[in-house]
Amino acid sequence: MPESVFVKCIMEFLMSMVPVAELRFALPWAVHNDIEPVLAYVIAVLGNMAPVPFILLLIEQIFDRLKKHKWWQGKIEFLEKRADSKGEMVRKYSLIGLCLLVAVPLPGTGAWTGSLVAALMKIKRRLAVPVIFAGVMIAGLIVLFFYSGITFILS
Repeated sequence: MPESVFVKCIMEFLMSMVPVAELRFALPWAVHNDIEPVLAYVIAVLGNMAPVPFILLLIEQIFDRLKKHKWWQGKIEFLEKRADSKGEMVRKYSLIGLCLLVAVPLPGTGAWTGSLVAALMKIKRRLAVPVIFAGVMIAGLIVLFFYSGITFILS
C-alpha cells in the first residue's frame, strides 16, 4: 500500500528537525517521494525552524547540567568550541554572518548550529529568530535549486 502524502509530509517535517541532516536531506527526499516542491519547501522550512526557539531558550541550561557529569563534559565542551569557531563569521559580520552561517547548506551549518552560536553569543532571541528563519529559507531555496537541477540533468 503506497504511503499517503500526509504521512510523507509528517516524515519530511520530522526529518527536517534532525540536526546535521535538517532540510538538506529532508527536502530532496520529499521531492523525490513525489511531494510537490513548493509544499516540500514549506514543510522543510517549518520543520527546520521547529527546534530553534527551544535551542535558543534552553541550550545553555542543558549544557550547564550536562557538564556536571563527567561523561558529558568533554562532549559539551567540544560542541561549545565548535560553535565558537563557527561563530567567527557571526562576530565579524554580525547578523548577516549568522544568516550566512545558517543559509549555507553544508554539514556543520544550518539552523541547529546557528541557534547554538546565537545562544552562546547571547544574541537576543527577537533578533536571532528572524535571521535564522531567513537563513533557513535561503538554504531551502539553494537545496531545491540544486536538487531540481541535478534531477533535470539526470532525466
